[in-house]
Amino acid sequence: MNNQSNFQQSRILFWIISITITIFSFQLIRLQLIDYEIYNKKSINNSIKIIPIPASRGVFFDRNFKVVVGNKPVYQVTVIPAFFDTTNFQKIEKMIEIDSLARLSVGKAKFTYSRYKPIILSKELEFEEVNKLIEYQNEIPGLNVSIKFIRDYGYGVNGSHIFGYLNEISSTQLKINPNYEAGDEYGASGIEKSYEKYLHGEEGKKFAVVDSKQRFIKFLTENEFDVAAIKGNDLVLTIDKQSQIAAEKMMEGKKGSVVALDPKTGEIIALVSSPSFDLKTISTLNKKEWREIVNHPEKPLFNRATMSIYPPGSSIKPIEALAAYNEGFITKDTRFHCSGGITYGNHFFGCDHIHGSMDLLSSIEKSCNTYYYEVFLKMGYPTWLKYFKMFGFGRKTNIDILEESRGILPDSNYFNRYLGKGKWNTGMLLSLSIGQGELAVTPIQMAQYVALIANNGKTIQPHFVKGIIDSKSNKYNELRFPEIKIDVDQQKLNVIKKGMELVVNGAGTATNIHSDLVKIAGKTGTAQNPHGKNHAIFVSFAPSENPEIVVVVVVENAGYGSTHAAPIAKKVIDTFLRLKE
Repeated sequence: MNNQSNFQQSRILFWIISITITIFSFQLIRLQLIDYEIYNKKSINNSIKIIPIPASRGVFFDRNFKVVVGNKPVYQVTVIPAFFDTTNFQKIEKMIEIDSLARLSVGKAKFTYSRYKPIILSKELEFEEVNKLIEYQNEIPGLNVSIKFIRDYGYGVNGSHIFGYLNEISSTQLKINPNYEAGDEYGASGIEKSYEKYLHGEEGKKFAVVDSKQRFIKFLTENEFDVAAIKGNDLVLTIDKQSQIAAEKMMEGKKGSVVALDPKTGEIIALVSSPSFDLKTISTLNKKEWREIVNHPEKPLFNRATMSIYPPGSSIKPIEALAAYNEGFITKDTRFHCSGGITYGNHFFGCDHIHGSMDLLSSIEKSCNTYYYEVFLKMGYPTWLKYFKMFGFGRKTNIDILEESRGILPDSNYFNRYLGKGKWNTGMLLSLSIGQGELAVTPIQMAQYVALIANNGKTIQPHFVKGIIDSKSNKYNELRFPEIKIDVDQQKLNVIKKGMELVVNGAGTATNIHSDLVKIAGKTGTAQNPHGKNHAIFVSFAPSENPEIVVVVVVENAGYGSTHAAPIAKKVIDTFLRLKE
């Protein structure tokens, strides 16, 4: 009886297990075979996408921590051609303006390997422009509206040749810069280029769920793989905002440049190259507009302050005076008589005036050409060359922007190459004594030369950046630049400085900028120009007894340095020293 009862229980248990297995088996078959398409579609349609979080570039401060270049957020509209229906262009164009080339690119890319690569339809849009479009974003497959940071130049300073402009990174640059993405901006000139590795931020990442058309569904919350964006490092520049603005205003409508620096530190206080260009619009130019600005006859992209070379004219007479005096060829009291020029060989070398008897101080004060012809003949070309090399001519100053010319300092190899070995003589070189002939210098080189005189034979390499503020630690790191020294007798150098002081404060060639508030020392120059009117040049430092600023001004095709260049220098000096008359 018990055996029969156990058998019945076993049969019941068997059937229960069998039915249970059958039910689970059916469910498994249904999931694997019958409902496969449904669940597979859900798995495919919802995927994870990495959303880049843009990082802003480092901000530029002036020497007084006033912002001169910042950042601002703008909107960018892109489409992924693979998911985008081109008939939606009509709907989008009712809300924003679309780049015609980008529209064409979308149509072409739909059938190429790059159909999944986003194409920018419109960039640098304000919120008001994309507000309606954002509402339609999820209704138009492949459309994406994102935020990016662009430069904000709305701080009253142009500074185009200092700050430089940005370009979209090229495919070549991408290969050697793994931390960049296609579409990232990259410094193309100026500080933006030379300090790119400090200014470029680190892009962040956020993970989002998107559907098969790459439409956003939601962000993954508290995702351990999210990476916060890190802005670029801020730069504290050497420029003085008010002095820069003053220099820019004074150069409006002129061709030429202004360079102002601190003779003790080599810090650039202001730098202007005119004509310039507008940093606010240059990044939005199309190819045709870009070609127009590149080929413009006024060359606005060209940095005249560091790349243009000019014969310096009389502005370099203080170097020649120091060379002859320091080497013992003349004394402070050595005199030469000026009767309007000298005859050497069969050629007459003229002077602008009949000055009569000139000593060293009066020769600088009055800018007597005759005196410097005589000095050159007395000390010779090798001594002249030695001192011009000493003051840095013929080589780059290595200012911390990459656009710079070395100028021309003609040595014996130069003359052998262009005139023939043994076919040149002193008579052919005499024009060098008054800053003409084959000598050609840049304004930044002249600023360095004046700094060496103003600061008793030493200065620091010219530079724009004082220090870097690390965006991660917020620590300020001051930069160091090489010191430059020349070996000259200090008392003799003081005599040269006194001569330059008399140019403005005695009976010299720039008394028109004399001031009772500050003593300016300087030297005028009028550089001969075979293509038109002469270039006006003025080099200066102030206060003459304890210099805080050097200013060099070149105004092309203007005439006399005293008339057209010196007043600009005075304005920059007054602004920097905050003088009001």
